Amino acid sequence: MPTVAVLGGGVAGLTAAHELAERDFDVVVLESRSIPGGKARSLPVPNSGVDGRADLPAEHGFRFFPGFYRHIPDTMSRIPTAGGTVLDHLTAATRVMIARAGGRGEMLSAAHRPSSLDDLAVVSRFLVEWTTALGIPVAEQSVLMERLLTLLTSCDERRFAQWEEQSWWEFVGAERRSEAFQKFLADGLTRTLVAARAREISARTGGLILAQLLFDITRAGGRADRVLDRPTNEAWIDPWIAHLRALGVDVRLDSPVQGLLLEGDRVVGVTTPQGIVSADFYVAALPVEIMRTLAGPPLRQLDPRFAALDRLVTRWMNGVLFYLDQDISLVHGHTIYIDSEWALTSISQAQFWRDIDIGRYGDGTVRGILSVDVSDWDTPGRRTGKVASKCSREEIRAEVWGQLVDHLNDGTTPRLDESRVLAWFLDPAIEFPNPTDATNLEPLLINTAGSWRDRPESTTRIPNLMLAADYVRTNTDLATMEGANEAARRAVNAILDATDSRAARCTIFTLAEPSILRHARRLDRVRWKLFHSPARAPLRVTGDGGLKPRGILGHLAMSLGGAR
Repeated sequence: MPTVAVLGGGVAGLTAAHELAERDFDVVVLESRSIPGGKARSLPVPNSGVDGRADLPAEHGFRFFPGFYRHIPDTMSRIPTAGGTVLDHLTAATRVMIARAGGRGEMLSAAHRPSSLDDLAVVSRFLVEWTTALGIPVAEQSVLMERLLTLLTSCDERRFAQWEEQSWWEFVGAERRSEAFQKFLADGLTRTLVAARAREISARTGGLILAQLLFDITRAGGRADRVLDRPTNEAWIDPWIAHLRALGVDVRLDSPVQGLLLEGDRVVGVTTPQGIVSADFYVAALPVEIMRTLAGPPLRQLDPRFAALDRLVTRWMNGVLFYLDQDISLVHGHTIYIDSEWALTSISQAQFWRDIDIGRYGDGTVRGILSVDVSDWDTPGRRTGKVASKCSREEIRAEVWGQLVDHLNDGTTPRLDESRVLAWFLDPAIEFPNPTDATNLEPLLINTAGSWRDRPESTTRIPNLMLAADYVRTNTDLATMEGANEAARRAVNAILDATDSRAARCTIFTLAEPSILRHARRLDRVRWKLFHSPARAPLRVTGDGGLKPRGILGHLAMSLGGAR
């Protein structure tokens, strides 16, 4: 069988190796770090374990598995563990909390379709609070629903040619809405869910992902929020590596790719500190900030589309963890601090690690772990007056804790007590060349308006180089584990096609949408073609700028209307 070198050992790289190994390819994985898993990996807090205990578990950012993820669960179901598969380690969160600062309380909702009287009561209370407490006029709340329905009834041609080119802010008309609408439904949702600014994220991407999360909550059996029942590498990555090695995959850690060697129109090797690695095919499963540096002039000459990688935008979304001497559950799921300056979200993890003795980590005194994601590093914090990227480590810690307190300690009994904090951790991807100027080694790709045109397919014009990363065009269309997994499957399918393999192709899932709307999408495709296909244009522009129908189709077009 042909040999394949997979460049990168994150979710995309491990997925590619898995799919190839199952089809009897000879695979080597080159991972730059000593711990595989990429952004999904869990990390040890250095030197925190004493008396034979393991180091405290930490992470780049907490893991989140929405119900609309299908590629990742499919892969998990094929990774064996003692007594089952990795998929068995996914557990459902039942609630989501939205916390507001300034003593305005929290709003609690079910993270799934109501299945009990308690769920129904929680959802009913949430809907009442949502319509009254946030100060968003009812008419403007209906605007959000109308905009989502417009997306869902639009044909693919309109989604890519029209809504992809608009920002979420423009699409929902935020400039004309109330301050509350702008704060909560425009900026608040995009900042906390995908670390993106409403003024820059594509309306197509932002709106359709929001719709998927809503479907997860409303469909029978749907789950908007699932998490792992132990640290990520223990639950998922370590069993995955063991399974890949059992399949014959050569997983090499501490092996960063330093360059691509070309002869003619093909890649003939990659350089690593340990030497040159050669293969028949190469799968570049590297983040965009790394790939754009490896794609130098020789590669761009062979495939000019690599130049578009320079236009893709990344932002920061990194984790801060607090280790407590007691478990503070807060809510059985994630908490969104909807108006926090740094767009915080959090989860209290110990409640989901039921079969894990947290006392086996650190010095044995930790009982709770509050994992926080910081998604806005460019807005000044109230305490420091600085943006997070200009803060020192201690300033970041103080500001994050302070914003949590602002949102949670608004009752007679404070939920957070700083004296309970035994230790804390900041994602080591945040580096400090000097005390007030941080850099981020692992930023997050943002789907800005119009960026689809700059994102490549999994195939390139170099016949033996495929791309598998979250910036590749996918149905998932978001920089997530799910998107990375799908991109890897597409890259593997391209190799199978190139080798005329008889092996089954990797399954590619689509995002499910209500079937009842399919007729509306078909009608919109007719409208789109009538108004936007020059070869079929049934309307002509008159001298005064008006439209005049041509034949029966022209009159039909005038009756249907072309603008949305």
